[in-house]
Amino acid sequence: MLRVLGVLVTVVFACATAVVTWPQFFHLEQTVPFAQIVSMRGVMVGAFALITLVFLLFALARPMRGFAMSMALVAGIGAIAGGLILAQRGYGDTLPPETESSVRVMTWNTAGDATGAEQIAQTAVAMNADVVALPETAQSVGEDVAVQMRELGRPMWVHHVQYNEDVVDGPQSWVTTILITPELGDYAVIDSSREGTSNMPSAVAMPVNGDGPTIVAVHAVAPRPQYMSSWSSDLRWLADQCPAGENVILAGDFNATLDHTPSLAVDGADFGYCRDSAAASGNGGVGTWPTDVPALLSTPIDHVMHSEDWETTGSVVLTNLDDAGSDHRPLVVQLEPAG
Repeated sequence: MLRVLGVLVTVVFACATAVVTWPQFFHLEQTVPFAQIVSMRGVMVGAFALITLVFLLFALARPMRGFAMSMALVAGIGAIAGGLILAQRGYGDTLPPETESSVRVMTWNTAGDATGAEQIAQTAVAMNADVVALPETAQSVGEDVAVQMRELGRPMWVHHVQYNEDVVDGPQSWVTTILITPELGDYAVIDSSREGTSNMPSAVAMPVNGDGPTIVAVHAVAPRPQYMSSWSSDLRWLADQCPAGENVILAGDFNATLDHTPSLAVDGADFGYCRDSAAASGNGGVGTWPTDVPALLSTPIDHVMHSEDWETTGSVVLTNLDDAGSDHRPLVVQLEPAG
């Protein structure tokens, strides 16, 4: 009976390991609790490695050897599989020297006023950012950032979108600000951004003269159990902003990793018809949230995505600002026009 029980436990553990390691295969990547578990893939790999070690120690006891070795084998496969997925996405890259045609995009969920305009401005200028997506950043803070960037020699236009503007002191998550260099031309936030077509305020900025990329400053609702339907609909709406044949750049807090988006990818892309810049440049395994967890264990939910009009030449997650006030790390990406 004990042997049969051990086999059953091992089989159940193997099934659970397969589901949490690759929920996309079972179409469970946007389902509780698998969406939450797979988002922390780095922690999951560490947990499987620890379980492997524990059962290898149990295997020293002869009566448990067969069961313990079977469990260690399954956990080891889970750790290796998860580690290979992260390794494929990459653990770090750098930004190459800028060219005349390059565009640098920075995204940073600043947690409202926690980071401060001065820190945001100095970081954006140091990175020579042409586009700065700032989820949870009020318009007034964005304007202060633009003023300070202008004083530092890098002027920017400020755009924003806010839900329920008549509500005084509403949640900071209701606001998204985007800064765009005048060198890219004049931009305007389109009405659909303001009409609440998604559950969180993502600003869709389009070039006034029609020449240049549509730039979307992204903020999707978080995948808390009570908001899963809203989260899924936000991701679908955002994927729709990456249609075929359009010149698009998305940047912001997607509240999702690449493990959550395969069902929304088309023709080999990562998200709609867009590709993920961090993964394309060997940086997709480095986490951006939360900052109180090491970057190799935290989750990469902040992204820059782009259409086939662009190529990623480099990216970097800034890990030296973990004490700046936000619980997110900035992500900076360099793009070049394709071809």
